[in-house]
Amino acid sequence: MKRAGQKVVAGTEAPGASQTSKKQRTSLYGSELRESGPCTSMDWGSLPHHVILRVFQFLTLVDRARASSVCRRWNEVFHIPDLWRRFEFELSQPATSYLKSTHPDLIQQIIKRHADHLQYVSFKVDSSTESAEAACDILSQLVNCSIKTLGLISTAKPSFMNVSKAHFASALTVVFVNSKSLSSIKIDDTPLDDPSLKVLVANNSDTLKLLKMSSCPHVSPAGILCVADQCHGLKELALNYYILSDELLLALSSEKHVDLEHLRIDVVSENPGQVQFHTIKKQSWDALVRHSPKVNIVMYFFLYEDEFDAFFREETPVTHLYFGRAVSKAMLGRIGMNCPRLIELVVCANGLQPLDDELIQIAERCKNLTAMGLGECEVTCRGFIEFVKMCGGRLTQLSIMEEVLIPDSDYSLDRLHLEVSKHLGRMWFPDMMPTW
Repeated sequence: MKRAGQKVVAGTEAPGASQTSKKQRTSLYGSELRESGPCTSMDWGSLPHHVILRVFQFLTLVDRARASSVCRRWNEVFHIPDLWRRFEFELSQPATSYLKSTHPDLIQQIIKRHADHLQYVSFKVDSSTESAEAACDILSQLVNCSIKTLGLISTAKPSFMNVSKAHFASALTVVFVNSKSLSSIKIDDTPLDDPSLKVLVANNSDTLKLLKMSSCPHVSPAGILCVADQCHGLKELALNYYILSDELLLALSSEKHVDLEHLRIDVVSENPGQVQFHTIKKQSWDALVRHSPKVNIVMYFFLYEDEFDAFFREETPVTHLYFGRAVSKAMLGRIGMNCPRLIELVVCANGLQPLDDELIQIAERCKNLTAMGLGECEVTCRGFIEFVKMCGGRLTQLSIMEEVLIPDSDYSLDRLHLEVSKHLGRMWFPDMMPTW
């Protein structure tokens, strides 16, 4: 039996090892550890500020607030400005959301002590009007802010759209006027209006780089044209198609503008047959691409089949296309003819007519195509293999539901994956429909 406190010698070290070796071994683990006897408990309050700060950054907001009550030192770290540069206000009503709402007392503490530290701020609200109004009330109090990015996120509609336009505009004006360094704004599905945009431009024209404002019905083409004319550093823009115009594209193509990197356009129709979509001239698209040759033009379509008449009748420099509803064979044929810059194509639905010819034409003419996704469509195995063969290894993403592929006399589904894998230069299988 070994007596308590007796030292255990590890490995083959001789009993007479030098004191130097002992000191070196001890110093590796810190001065708190001793060669014999029980370890002493850690004094958490003596940890360096940067270590405590790192711990706090991994905690949820509620746990962070609780941890701040451990001791005075931890409470001091809780209020270090670095900890409050990024913050998401979660605002919800228990009856309408599963979100855990940020406690009102904590919100007031943040506004009182850290409003001037907030730089990357977002508001996540549920569908209730009360949550959206609470977000506007907080925005109205940020009079000493220096926010760089602002996001208003609705987990469900209507949310901000039920807030009065005057209340919403007044709250945004506080941030737009006081920040003066806004670079990124994402405010979809809100009552944003033209006067608010003018305030934004007047105070942040030198810093604004990203503006995402889809589904803002009170914004007119004139409002977004004001942004395009004066925010010369604008890199990314997302908007609804009804705002897009030849005049806007020409404004974004002027010499005073830096190169636009991303233009996202949402083409949405809620009532089939009741919306007449205008056509953008080829000359306007050409002007934008000449000015910004690397621009990504992304279009999301949520239309019915009889509403596509205005699109792709002549060459269009779109790079990414997503169809959320059914799209006709004729429309896909136009894409093959008139979208030479196409990089990615996703078709959620088409109908019961094989798309062999349309896909082969797209592969032949869209030399930059690297990603394809097909949902509720039909393609013969022979036609699909021909499409893949023409695209070759440049198809880095290929997502095809197994139900899309129709076996024929030349290829079964078992043989198809081998042929496709050979032409892609990597193992490939069609996607399986989930059974849950």
